[in-house]
Amino acid sequence: MTPIAELLNPESNSALYTATVLNYYLDLPDTPLRASIQDQRVAQRLFETGVPLSVVEAALLLASLRRLCRPADVPPLPRVRSLAYFQPVIEELQANPIPEGYLGYLRLKLATSWTMPIRLKSKNLRFQRIANR
Repeated sequence: MTPIAELLNPESNSALYTATVLNYYLDLPDTPLRASIQDQRVAQRLFETGVPLSVVEAALLLASLRRLCRPADVPPLPRVRSLAYFQPVIEELQANPIPEGYLGYLRLKLATSWTMPIRLKSKNLRFQRIANR
């Protein structure tokens, strides 16, 4: 890889990796509109420990789908307030990697499952760009 390409690769550039993780997080339903300092630290720690972006994205999508696809007769869960909420799912996927193509399935499933409240309308535009990759 050329030095310029290396700088533009989120897997090897801390700032790009952190920004990508935070974008994935903020584009999900029931997450804050902005990342906190604590969220930035969690994203930085994920980079430092070498967690691949695909694992982080899959964990965020999977956890969000688990939240959205709960039975209708149970009380709703409170909003997610921290990126750290997803850490157990990240660890789960590191221990049990997802099959090839499953990330695309998760993107599609979340895009079709998410019934968006009016308040989150601006977040939907950013989410659609991620879901259509």
